[in-house]
Amino acid sequence: MGSFANLADIKAIEAEMPWAARDVAPSMYEFLTRAARDHGARPAISYQLTSGPADPAETLTWGQLHGRVTQTANLLRSLGVGPQDVVAYVLPNAHETAWVLLGGMVAGIVNPINPLLEAEQISAILRETQAKVVVTLRAFPKTDLAAKVGEAVKHAPQVKTVLEVDLLHYLKPPKKWIAHFLRPKAPVEHSANVLAFFTALKKHPADRLTFADVTEDRVAAYFHTGGTTGMPKVAQHKVSGMVYNGWLGARLLFRNSDVVICPLPLFHVFAVYPILMSIIASGAHVVFPTPAGYRGEGVFDNFWKLVERWKVTYMVTVPTALAALMQRPVNADVSSLRGAFSGSAPLPVELFNRFEKATGVQIVEGYGLTECTCLVSVNPPDGNKKIGSVGIPFPHTHVRILRTDGAGGFTECGVDEVGEICVANPGVFEGSTYTEADKNRSLFAEGRFLRTGDLGRIDADGYLFITGRAKDLIIRGGHNIDPAVIEEALMGHEAVAFVGAIGQPDAHAGELPCAYVELVKGATVTEAALLDYAKAHIHERAAVPKHVEILEELPKTAVGKVFKPDLRRRAIRRICDAALAEAGLAARVTEVVEDKKRGLVAQLAPRADEAAVQAVMGRFTTAWDWQP
Repeated sequence: MGSFANLADIKAIEAEMPWAARDVAPSMYEFLTRAARDHGARPAISYQLTSGPADPAETLTWGQLHGRVTQTANLLRSLGVGPQDVVAYVLPNAHETAWVLLGGMVAGIVNPINPLLEAEQISAILRETQAKVVVTLRAFPKTDLAAKVGEAVKHAPQVKTVLEVDLLHYLKPPKKWIAHFLRPKAPVEHSANVLAFFTALKKHPADRLTFADVTEDRVAAYFHTGGTTGMPKVAQHKVSGMVYNGWLGARLLFRNSDVVICPLPLFHVFAVYPILMSIIASGAHVVFPTPAGYRGEGVFDNFWKLVERWKVTYMVTVPTALAALMQRPVNADVSSLRGAFSGSAPLPVELFNRFEKATGVQIVEGYGLTECTCLVSVNPPDGNKKIGSVGIPFPHTHVRILRTDGAGGFTECGVDEVGEICVANPGVFEGSTYTEADKNRSLFAEGRFLRTGDLGRIDADGYLFITGRAKDLIIRGGHNIDPAVIEEALMGHEAVAFVGAIGQPDAHAGELPCAYVELVKGATVTEAALLDYAKAHIHERAAVPKHVEILEELPKTAVGKVFKPDLRRRAIRRICDAALAEAGLAARVTEVVEDKKRGLVAQLAPRADEAAVQAVMGRFTTAWDWQP
């Protein structure tokens, strides 16, 4: 275990030996078996259904976790899941979620699905991945998940078995009795066989696999990207990429004495690879509070007390969660905390500073993608954390900034020159990132470097900066929203001629969707009516725009496409001016200019109340300066 402070440290690790020569586990089962062998009786994973600092919690040792995963893999194999078959799960966080995740990787290919998606989206993913088995919740109070998954399975006829996890066993009387009494009825309308997960699990041995483990590298997970409607893009992850993420965590970040609190969902790559795989590789202890993580009832209010309860050394977070945490006092002993990791969306400067002031700990910001089996770069835990940067690429990760000539050729950008971020590392499945062959065409530069669609630059010290998104995705609290979903819905309105959907700055979520509309000549409709129309026609709740504005004419390119940078400028000015006015400050955005290194920059005047202006503007990820 060692940390790193700069690019030279990374180069020194790479110089030890090539990745292929490293003694890493060849299969997920061997990966977990090594952890159980080395750390058997130590705590591996803890879970509490409710968020109170004294509420019941359940901890499994490495030996116990290994046994449960072995049983789960054996159960899945008995249901016909072989190395090429898919088991999907639509579950909130729980111990069983981790068993199904890891057991699914051992028996076949696991496919985590976001339980917040609507039934038709879940169904589309099940059909795309050809899932044979689906694991979900048994009907439980305060969630419609069982009914939603039942509806999805009805339209995915290749699903043969539904395994139901019952959360009731986490409760103690009288809560247990009340929950049982309040359990909603979920009539089954599909033809798949429905089994109780625990009853089925008990029939299988925990001390050995009942089948031969596959030790050749293979695809062991399918992750759907973003949360957009329509046909999902499904990324394929190989065991080698998963183990690589774990190796990075054990080599550079975690020790076996660490306790990591992870209130992020186990259907997202951040929780699964940088966190869970690193826990397995290092023998550290991970705590998952509540089924919904940060969204769980009371989690923000109790968070610091949970840090004290578990003596947490590292916390895992995203900017939206940090913004909520910083609105609450640090009302517990958090002296055990050594670090905090943030990812999934850009981190505003003000949040970084407020967190350090409140806890004495600096946030380490990193960068990863579903398409890369996650990890790409991180700010050095022991070195200079350049705010606004996503840090230095990890060992054995090669990041290049390339410009395309449009004819299949690429040129490398110089220091601080902006181009497309392209990545090659053990987590990139060259040529086969997505399950659908068509989606892999032109995805790779020089046949090997994954084109991320993100624009960025690398500075003289080797730090990577993201300056924009070639794909125009709106990132709302780490949730990817395709603007096309909003644009297509609004275009269905008879009065609408053109739509441009973008992300407007937001102090809590980083970005929120907003839409600018140009009307058909002579048509009349109010902005409120268009907003109602959007709510009725956009099925993904997160994608419903927060603001709809009618313009006489949308800015367009020479070929008639809506020119989004101008819309972003307009949104930056509107949001920042409103925040400054609300704070009683005189400064306003006079212009939004494009900076090659920083992207769009808001220029402010008059220059006064500098600290107060910094406090307001620091809540957003938008770059700003005083007007020269």
